[in-house]
Amino acid sequence: MTTEQSFLFALFGSVFIFLIWGKIRYDLVAFGALVIAVIAGFVTPDDAFAGFGHPAVVIIALVLIVSRGLINSGAVELISGLVLSSDRPLPFHIGIMSVVGAALSAIINNVAALALLMSLDLEAAEKAKRAAALSLMPLSFATILGGMITLIGTPPNIVIAQYRERVLGESFNMFDFAPVGLCVAFAGIVFVALIGWRLIPTRDRPGTIRSADDTDLFVAEAQVPEDSKSIGSRVRDLYTLAGEHDITVLGLVRRGRRLPGFARYEEIRVGDHLVLEGDPKSIESFLGLAQLDFAGKDKHDVGLTSSSLKLTEVIVPDGARIEGKSSNSLKLLSRHGVTLLGVSRQGKRFRERVRKLTIQSGDMLLLLGPEDRLTEVTKWLGVLPLAEKQHSIIQRKKASMTIGLFLGAIALSVAGLVYLPVALAGCVIAFAALGIVSGREVYESVEWKVIVLLASLIPLGIALENSGGTKLIAELIVAQTSGWPHWAILTVLIIVTMTLSDFLNNVATALIAAPIGLDVANAIGASPDPFLMGVAVAASCAFLTPIGHKNNTIIMGPGGYRFGDYWRMGLPLEILVVMISVPAILFFWPL
Repeated sequence: MTTEQSFLFALFGSVFIFLIWGKIRYDLVAFGALVIAVIAGFVTPDDAFAGFGHPAVVIIALVLIVSRGLINSGAVELISGLVLSSDRPLPFHIGIMSVVGAALSAIINNVAALALLMSLDLEAAEKAKRAAALSLMPLSFATILGGMITLIGTPPNIVIAQYRERVLGESFNMFDFAPVGLCVAFAGIVFVALIGWRLIPTRDRPGTIRSADDTDLFVAEAQVPEDSKSIGSRVRDLYTLAGEHDITVLGLVRRGRRLPGFARYEEIRVGDHLVLEGDPKSIESFLGLAQLDFAGKDKHDVGLTSSSLKLTEVIVPDGARIEGKSSNSLKLLSRHGVTLLGVSRQGKRFRERVRKLTIQSGDMLLLLGPEDRLTEVTKWLGVLPLAEKQHSIIQRKKASMTIGLFLGAIALSVAGLVYLPVALAGCVIAFAALGIVSGREVYESVEWKVIVLLASLIPLGIALENSGGTKLIAELIVAQTSGWPHWAILTVLIIVTMTLSDFLNNVATALIAAPIGLDVANAIGASPDPFLMGVAVAASCAFLTPIGHKNNTIIMGPGGYRFGDYWRMGLPLEILVVMISVPAILFFWPL
């Protein structure tokens, strides 16, 4: 092993450790690794930032903007009336939602597809008086499966296609992924609809999403105004009223300090803050009857019952502006006029004050403020509205035009008349010119953390490949599988890649596994296409953990899932994916 190989292996090993640890932003980890490689002289300064102009990076950014346009125009909303019904049997409901989710994920970003359908699924669960946990995980998995159907459906497919173009001179086309992707998606959807949802743990889960015992509870702060009838009472005197409204009084905060225990015998004074737990509607009712105000009422200059104020629930996705910060650090109330009233994190009770709590990906937040401000602030925070589904203003009259422009761009690319990035760029320009997406939304739609991650890892991956590092790994795999049939070696590559994807970003997994797959194919004298296709499938399938894919993280809070819940349905699904994908790849892409 050469010095260059040793250095790059150590560097990638450190990157993997930091990515799995998850305490440092993955884009910062990747960019830092790139800078170190440049300083060490293993990546030239001319190549250091070439990744930012790489076609894969450009395509991913443009697809995200196009997805926003399709949602803004109401093109995606057209299906909502068909999928929302509380009267269907649960397997039928899961099947329909999964099919729609997979179909949407094939043409738009799968995070956007989940965000849209999750609100509908939560509403259906509430009407059917069942736990949303039974259908949210199948929906998340279906949107991941659907992304494998087309080139633009998921970033790993784009990475693999562009890698093939670089090393073999020709990219995979838009629908080259469809034969294998459709087989895998169909089998996966049948599994999650008929069997998978039955494997989800049912412990401590209620029959309805809004019941008092649900994991979908919020911890909120209420302040005591001067004219409150609760002044002079003891905290325990509020227990009866709180019980009638399914509220738990967790404690008392005075002059910024949390009093010990539940402060049951403390006399309530003006300016005190009570820490409450309950669902949003119950909290609001309790505050009115106890003559309490939400924390920060004075900043809004309106009463809690004012029609100009609105409560909305939002979910914090990975990469949101508020992730890793608190309401106070963002000055959410003083600068933006919106109050963080409560936080729900898998049903956990927080001892910190809500506005000082560091927000994590997957948290559900209860925001209160003027309706016109809430829409703007939710966009600024990068969170996804749930309860009120407050998305961008839908321009339904432009739906047909939007769909036509998108299909036209895809058709020009498939016909080979226009290079895909150019076709998508033209579509984005048309969307902006017609006002379907605003100039601000063009930039807000792009997941810049993913862009920086990909752009940073591309030069590092090329350096590892040029150093012979990926060939070394491929030779090790071939040596360990000596004498095995080619399909068995392909199966090993898929399993290894799939395992990495469960803990690493799928883009990072695809970037590293693609050259290894090519080198394995060359070493055994097989066609590279089935091995590249196997990497594409495996890199997209992250079902064992909530950190393997953003969609799994997003559903964690609303579904009340624990880290260990995912593998129960995810492991059989991954085994099924291997069983279906290997023969499908060999049939459509012979060795």
